[in-house]
Amino acid sequence: MKTLRKIAFGLLVALILLFCLFPFYYAVLTSFETGTAIFTPSYLPDSFSLANYTQVLGRGFFPRNVLNSILVASVTVVLSLGLGVSAAFALARIRFRGRKLLLLTILSVSMFPQIAVLSGLFEIVRGLGLYNTLGSLVMSYMIFTLPFTVWVLTTFMRDLPVEIEEAAIVDGASPRHIVLKVFLPLMWPALVTTGLLAFIQAWNEFLFALTFVSSNDTRTAPVAIALISGTSAQETPWGAIMAASVIVTAPLIVLVLIFQRRIVAGFTSGGVKG
Repeated sequence: MKTLRKIAFGLLVALILLFCLFPFYYAVLTSFETGTAIFTPSYLPDSFSLANYTQVLGRGFFPRNVLNSILVASVTVVLSLGLGVSAAFALARIRFRGRKLLLLTILSVSMFPQIAVLSGLFEIVRGLGLYNTLGSLVMSYMIFTLPFTVWVLTTFMRDLPVEIEEAAIVDGASPRHIVLKVFLPLMWPALVTTGLLAFIQAWNEFLFALTFVSSNDTRTAPVAIALISGTSAQETPWGAIMAASVIVTAPLIVLVLIFQRRIVAGFTSGGVKG
């Protein structure tokens, strides 16, 4: 019976991995094919050509679009973590009236669909003179990254031992020193986890990037990929689109592989109080 369970569990894991990894595998496979080979279904590499990558990277705007995505996502993560840590300290360690209601309100903001706030946010962006700038994307992305960051960091900070904070107060540490010198070193797993998830959200965002910027110099990579098209399905450069998709997806995979231990620690820490 145990052997059957192990076999069934192994088959289930293999099925899940196949379901998750096959689209990316097929994208990589297609990105190395050219001509009519793209339209011929093949699950093993028949040819190898870097023409699609040369075509994508040779475009004057796509490398710039990737850099825009890196800049916008990085700034969004830094601001979200900076504000999130401060807000988490106040919500987790300072008792005040309406604290739970405020935390629930912060979380509820992230539940609104993007399309529901698009028109109002567009008016704000235009009123501030941020239209067609990367600043508009940073500001709009923080609408859904900051509430998530605050919620996760608050939950994590609540589970930190109170004795550590009390010892720091006895030693004369100010709230700023407690956050920077005491809590931050203990919160690295949570910071890495929330920061990486916020980075992925900002990196993949499409609707705001499509609406708030309109020039090749300010577009992000997802929008640039969507605009790679032809006059018909046969003329659409599918190989170039797949190559661009691989270029955009690869950094996320590398980041997850580098920080996988921190991510697992961030998800599991706080689940059991010591």
